[in-house]
Formats: sequence, structure tokens, C-alpha cells
Amino acid sequence: MPDTPHPRLALFDPDERAVASLPVCDHYCGVEARMRKSLELQGELGPVFDVTLDNEDGAPVGGEVDHAQMIAELLGSAGNRFGRVGVRLLPVDHPSFTEVAATVLKAAQPPAYLTIPKPRGLADLQRAGKLVVDAGGAMVPLHALIETHGALHEVHALAAHPRIESLSFGLMDFVSAHRGAIPQSAMGVTGQFEHPLIVRAKLEIAAACHAHGKVPSHSVVTEFRNFDALATAARRAATQFGFTRMWSIHPAQVRIIVAAFAPAAAEVDMAIEIIDAAERAQWAPIRHRALGEDRLHDRASYRYFWQVLERAHRTSSATGSQLPVEVRERWFT
Repeated sequence: MPDTPHPRLALFDPDERAVASLPVCDHYCGVEARMRKSLELQGELGPVFDVTLDNEDGAPVGGEVDHAQMIAELLGSAGNRFGRVGVRLLPVDHPSFTEVAATVLKAAQPPAYLTIPKPRGLADLQRAGKLVVDAGGAMVPLHALIETHGALHEVHALAAHPRIESLSFGLMDFVSAHRGAIPQSAMGVTGQFEHPLIVRAKLEIAAACHAHGKVPSHSVVTEFRNFDALATAARRAATQFGFTRMWSIHPAQVRIIVAAFAPAAAEVDMAIEIIDAAERAQWAPIRHRALGEDRLHDRASYRYFWQVLERAHRTSSATGSQLPVEVRERWFT
């Protein structure tokens, strides 16, 4: 086969290649014992999920800076094996925001990202970004939570911000912001996919992220022991709502979310066949027989099937991979 460029070079322009490729699960923890267990689990499974150490809801009131110091120690510890540990900061108008940011940024290993909670719009994000730069975090990506009316109203502007890597939906704070107009049931595993205002918010966040090349991260499922419901919710988030990442709030949720966001085995097999044939054809159109039918594929569908393979790669852990060894060595090493 003649020399041919790697699929990412052949199929995507430079802006598309610059889109962040993040693990599909973002696991939150705020108590030290759970933080350490989460790092142990990441060490076991590999970097198929991120760990976010929580300095907002996890810190005792008045003890935010001490909590940040403990987080900084964990960031610099041997438990942070892959450099995929981030930190959720305080809201930007909290009096300890700058000190907390500076503390975690002084860790022996910097955070993979900093998450900004409760921005009321672009102005809050810009202010937080400047304070992070002043604290020494100019190179650290920012994530932000969409959980206020203002943030949802300006979601495209937030997604377009050059420092933003991912936007997450803060379901419970968003419901609370409606002052009782949205029922409690809309925070549940079923209601959050049915209530029109919640559905609207999720779709706007996902659409804004995809429009600006950022990663949309789905909200939590609080019924953490209902594994079947969690798996269904994760699949709906991925296949119906366009999210490519999802929060976990309990270690038992991590494997389920990763599995739900992984492509089906049959789709991976088809993607391997199509990308292999396309590469051999120097990315010209090909005919591929599937499900008893001949189908034409070109660069548009090649992009889709390549992204299937990338998703399979991102959801592969130390315990196994959907991709054969020869495929991993050919395209992912």
C-alpha cells in the first residue's frame, strides 16, 4: 500500500484536529478518603476516566484553602499516575477563589483542568480566566458548569471562549434556579430526559459545544445504586442528546458510564473494515457491503467511522480493549 497520511490528517482540517479528546467519564469526589479511592480506581482501569477533586461542594465552609492544600498534595502524589486529575474551584465571586486557585496550581503536578462553577455568563468566565492566569495557570484548560440562567443564555459565547475545553450541565442547581417551577422529578433519572426545560438546556449545551469544537459533559444521575437506570441514562445522553462525556459521583458508576459511551462491537468492526478500505483507496470513495447491501462511502462517512474508532480507543482500559492489537498499533501508537 502506498504511503498515505494518518486518518486524522487525511480526514480533518487543523481546527477539527485541535478538538480535545477527553475521557468519556468525569468522576467527582470531595472527601479525602474518596479522592484516594478514586485515584486508586483510575490506576486500576487506566485513564479512561478523569478524576475531579472538588473544592466547591467538598470543602467545609471556612476551610476551603486547607482543602485546596490537601488537593494539591494529592495532585503531586504518586496516585496521580496519568496526569488526568482536575480540580473544581469555587465560584469566581467567592473571597477565597484566588487563593484556592493559586494553591492547587502550585502542586508538584498541575491539574489537568480547572472547573469553574456557577458562572452567570461570559463576564464571570472571563474574570475567572484572568484570575487563573494571574495565579500561574495560563496553560491549564478551563471547564465550566452551565447551571444558571445567564450561563445558558450565553452558552455559545462560553463555548467559544479559547480557554474552554468542556462545558458541563449542572442539573440540580439549574432546577433550583427555577424557584420551584420545575418539579423535583426533573432531577431524577427519567424526568431529566423528559421535562421540556431540562431537555432544552441539554440540547443547547451539546449544540454549542459541537459548534465550537468543545466537549459537552452530561449531568449526574443521583440514583447511583440503580445501575440499569444509569446505563440507560448514559446511553441516552450519548446517542440521543449528543454528549460525549458524563459525570460520575460514585465509583460504582464509572465502569457503567464508560461501557455505555463505548460504541457497539458490531459498529467497531464495521468502522475498522471501512477505514482500512478507505486508507487503501487513498481516501477515495469505496463500496462496502454491510447488512446484505452495497453502500457507498466517502470522506464524510469516513469521518464518522474514524470517530467511532477514536471513541473505542478512549473507552479502552487496562482491563481490555475493543480494538485488536494490530489496529491499535497501526493507528493509535
